[in-house]
Amino acid sequence: MRMLINVPETVVADALRGLAAAYPDLNVDVENRVIVRRDAPVAGQVALVSGGGSGHEPLHGGFVGPGMLSAACPGEVFTSPVPDQMARAAAAVDSGAGVLFVVKNYTGDVLNFDMAAELAEDEGIQVAKVLVNDDVAVTDSLYTAGRRGTGATLFVEKIAGAAAAEGQPLERVESIARQVNDNSRSFGVALSACTTPAKGSPTFDLPDGELELGIGIHGEPGRERRPMMTSGEIADFAVNAVLEDMPPRSPVLVLVNGMGATPLLELYGFNAEVQRVLRERGVAVARTLVGNYVTSLDMAGASVTLCQADEELLRLWDAPVKTPALRWGM
Repeated sequence: MRMLINVPETVVADALRGLAAAYPDLNVDVENRVIVRRDAPVAGQVALVSGGGSGHEPLHGGFVGPGMLSAACPGEVFTSPVPDQMARAAAAVDSGAGVLFVVKNYTGDVLNFDMAAELAEDEGIQVAKVLVNDDVAVTDSLYTAGRRGTGATLFVEKIAGAAAAEGQPLERVESIARQVNDNSRSFGVALSACTTPAKGSPTFDLPDGELELGIGIHGEPGRERRPMMTSGEIADFAVNAVLEDMPPRSPVLVLVNGMGATPLLELYGFNAEVQRVLRERGVAVARTLVGNYVTSLDMAGASVTLCQADEELLRLWDAPVKTPALRWGM
């Protein structure tokens, strides 16, 4: 398998050096694996810290900056960061207003963020935690007890980050983050397996002419495997799976997310089909974001995330943000 890397052992460090060179408004500690916005800590503001295994870029390092995350902790590929990373990040960004940990529901992430919260609290830092578990495809998987955290992580980090930027207190920022997660659902589809640098070959077997419905962002198996479907058929399946679990009561934010190897030409076409299904189901769309945001290395495929957004959540979504991967209004 051809990969644009030096050696597997340095792929994360090399990427962090490249991130630092491209975005000088970030402080990137390559050795300790912590990415921090350069102006942190920001007086009077709650800090948001997230992280997870590398291979899902731009999640999470690409979402560090004003209006979103204060810091991110990248682990090795598909491997949780360690508690010391998270505690170091919390100490670097805490202004005294407290720190919110945004945690995707994967066993390693949950355990390590729990330990990091204890370490930070021992240093006098007030910590709250929000678990993201938006994936409706399966209840349990190879990596989780309960539902996986996927595309809604972007909605949580953006909307809670906007609340923090307004100077809202930790309890309120945490409450908003929980509301976003509770109002969000996702469903993903793989057209090909992904390849990790260490393995150098596909992580699971997906024959030509077949797809996997309901995959996770590490290539975990989904609900079922089927012969290849059209974009419209996939949109019908994915959107209906989400709406069956969460009948919307208000307009929705839509994320049509690529898994890493699907070009924008195909993602925009898929979005047209997603919007068609939503219209047919009578669901009002408030905003739509299309692109590769929560990826799985070189996996071909896409996911759909819907978030019910009242006026307050929509206002916070529209608030200014300036990160490597998401920026508007600044």
